Amino acid sequence: MIIPIRCFSCGKLIANCYKPYLELIEKGEPAKEAFKKLGIERFCCQRMIVGHVDLIDDLLRFPRLQ
Repeated sequence: MIIPIRCFSCGKLIANCYKPYLELIEKGEPAKEAFKKLGIERFCCQRMIVGHVDLIDDLLRFPRLQ
């Protein structure tokens, strides 16, 4: 769905790092270096970004149930 605003474990703001993370990965940057550049050091925050599945575009194709 939509990336969570904060990490579920520690509460750090992570939503603003998701798009820059994807851009760095597309450029061929290793995930470890991308996290270092974005300032995401904790494993729980890294888990939130890596484990996220973006489904919002797929869900918008279906009609709204009433």
